[in-house]
Amino acid sequence: MTDAPHAAEPAPPTMRAALVRAHGAFDAVRVETVPTPRLGPGEVLVRVRAAGVNHLDAWVRRGLPGVKLPMVLGSDAAGEIVALGPGAERCGLPVGARVFLYPATSCGRCRACARGDDPLCADYAIFGEHISGVQAEYAVVPWTSVLALPERLSFEEGAAFPLTFLTAWHMLVRRAQVRLGEWVLVQAAGSGVGAAAVQIARLHGARIIATAGGAEKCRRALALGADHAVDYTAHSFRDEALRVSEGAGMDVVVEHVGAATFKDSLRALARGGRLVTCGATTGPKVELHLPALFMKGVSILGSTMGSRAEMMDVAARFAAGQLRAVVDRVLPLAEVATAHRLLEERAVFGKVVLLP
Repeated sequence: MTDAPHAAEPAPPTMRAALVRAHGAFDAVRVETVPTPRLGPGEVLVRVRAAGVNHLDAWVRRGLPGVKLPMVLGSDAAGEIVALGPGAERCGLPVGARVFLYPATSCGRCRACARGDDPLCADYAIFGEHISGVQAEYAVVPWTSVLALPERLSFEEGAAFPLTFLTAWHMLVRRAQVRLGEWVLVQAAGSGVGAAAVQIARLHGARIIATAGGAEKCRRALALGADHAVDYTAHSFRDEALRVSEGAGMDVVVEHVGAATFKDSLRALARGGRLVTCGATTGPKVELHLPALFMKGVSILGSTMGSRAEMMDVAARFAAGQLRAVVDRVLPLAEVATAHRLLEERAVFGKVVLLP
């Protein structure tokens, strides 16, 4: 093993990146020319061919506590390895390999990391939130974040699944421990996490009710594998959940909408049911009626991201054709502000992907 970096060709000294320098509206994210990040020990330089857009990007842009600006946005990316820093050969992939990124890092040494609870590590850091993101022409990441892109996936698909499918997998499989035959309510099936959750619940043999805004999104949720779809703009998802379950309620509710849905999500649970939440796009403050919690014996489970091992499990399902990325549209990096607007207006089903 040599201590010198391995490279196919030198990266240019500058690159284009989606950058936030001050919190604000859609125009607060701009594509600028910035220095290409330098490669260090244990790091991999990746030429980004496609980068996904998430609601997390909008939260960072608007002002998320703890975020240090300026920040290059983006958690999801797929591309090619350009160079390996000293010690980065441990990723097991050569220069030129097609890769996607596990969208975070952790210390790898603490008890949480040792037991596979990477997101509970005190040093857990998500690309584009805690450390520099990947909506750029190049990205430097730890070797532990570089994984082989399944051959059947395009770069656009490879950039569309990591954060959302990892999040949904951790919610349903690790936290809620979904089981064969259970009723699962998936909120906002048109979102990245929602579209992933429908597929993952189906993969585990659950019966699924999906909520979505409008008839077209409901149709697409059914095509992904939902048994029932509810247009939440016209009907009560709680009433529908109770109707199709013959009054029993839902065994699991996948909740990431927050204030607008939380109360009825909780009321839709069966006795002994589990509500698992990873976000609050409509607001973090919710009403909680404690007797409804303890009298029915229900559980509220917090969840964020997932482990590197879970990311590998998800990738294996993609390689086997059991899961598929849901790409609503592909835009050039220059239109990143448009991507933010589309997400906040709920004008997409699945993911928006940027091409640097």
